[in-house]
Amino acid sequence: MPPNDNRIDTRDWSLLAVLSMLWGGSFFFNGAALRELPPLTLVLLRVALGAAILLPLMRMRGIAFPRGLMGWTPFVTMGLLNNAIPFSLIVIGQTFISSGLASILNATTPLFTVTVMAAAGEEALQMRRVGGVALGLLGVIILRGWGIETKAGQGLGILFCLGGACSYGFAALAARRLLKDSAPLGTATFQLMASTVMMAVVAGVVEQPWHLPIPGLATWLAVLGLAGLSTALAYIVFFQIIRRSGASNVMLVTLLIPVTAILLGSLALGEPISMREIAGAIVIGSALLVIDGRVLNLLRRTV
Repeated sequence: MPPNDNRIDTRDWSLLAVLSMLWGGSFFFNGAALRELPPLTLVLLRVALGAAILLPLMRMRGIAFPRGLMGWTPFVTMGLLNNAIPFSLIVIGQTFISSGLASILNATTPLFTVTVMAAAGEEALQMRRVGGVALGLLGVIILRGWGIETKAGQGLGILFCLGGACSYGFAALAARRLLKDSAPLGTATFQLMASTVMMAVVAGVVEQPWHLPIPGLATWLAVLGLAGLSTALAYIVFFQIIRRSGASNVMLVTLLIPVTAILLGSLALGEPISMREIAGAIVIGSALLVIDGRVLNLLRRTV
């Protein structure tokens, strides 16, 4: 893992774009599956199926399981902070608010990450990065529209989603400290296995999923998309970026998710792109350039 999280190379910018598409789909899949499944059961299915998909791939690569309690500790920590807590809070939040508003609140993740890293002494609180993240969040709001309606549970749903974003910030700190040399495929598999055990206990106690009616085909397809694309594949990409560019930089993906969602809607569904959305995308792009810093350094040298 790099000593500090200040730069992202061209390859990792491409991987961030891919990750934004994979994670952007999770809000759609959640919205579809929540029509027939309660939130904690949905999270359990997401992490359990994601682990089941990755486990044979990991064994084919010859990656060994962690040994003993100390060997599993980093993955249990990541499973809690990066899966069980944020997935549960966000999906519960989506029962109160729209998927669009949830994605905006998710875009606060880099702000929490910068704050947590600075408070833990891992990174200096650079005004360039703080300003860039704030500018990016403004771009997300412009692009998606704030979309707040006055209805019961709205404030609670917002708090749940912000809690999920905050948990991702602490997950970035844990990844930086605990996953220095772990292979991305193994890390993704082990954290999902750990979070499966956690969610089996929580969902079993709270929702007793064995008493639920069997959901329809559309719900199962949404769950499979959530587990296979937005979880299994996404976490392989996620941990690859962490190894190359650092934990803070990978969280910038949450600023890109609304942009890729709109682009996919235009390309795949023929949905029109408004001037507001174009303006928001430009602001987000400018924010990412500010955070990266190389353009600003180039401008200083030419002035």
